[in-house]
Amino acid sequence: MNLKFEARVWKFPDNINTDLIIPSGSIYLSAAEQAKLAFKANRPGWVDEMRPGDIIIAGKNFGMGSSRPASRSLKMLGVACVIAESINGLFFRNCINYAFPAMECPGVMALFTEGEIARVNFHDGTINNVTRGQPLRAKILPTKLLDLLQAGGIYPLLEQKGIIEPQI
Repeated sequence: MNLKFEARVWKFPDNINTDLIIPSGSIYLSAAEQAKLAFKANRPGWVDEMRPGDIIIAGKNFGMGSSRPASRSLKMLGVACVIAESINGLFFRNCINYAFPAMECPGVMALFTEGEIARVNFHDGTINNVTRGQPLRAKILPTKLLDLLQAGGIYPLLEQKGIIEPQI
């Protein structure tokens, strides 16, 4: 998995919970149907405006709330990654498990206006506002978490190591 991205950014404020990412009633829908409902409550029509490869820039405590697989929905939509001031721990772990790149970067909200172009490198923790030529440093993920992302998530990694049988 490539962990370098360059794309348009979408901004989301502090305390975006998993109910706002995918609504609670969607839990009984297929993963693909859940993804189509992303941010319906607070950004109606966003899934029709975003393009695969776009980047989410968010405030503090992004992904707070339940253990709902909201990161899977964002990945299925084609969102490249999320960079936030801070990320809820449970949501962050789900991001890694589903191989959806997520990274914390204090100051990232002030670096971007929605629609600008970001260049993100998870290997060295650099984030650049390409539109304005402004850089910022993020918290670099530990090597083991980068390995999990590059393996495609927790299940593919466990399969590769022969710890579990391949999923059907």
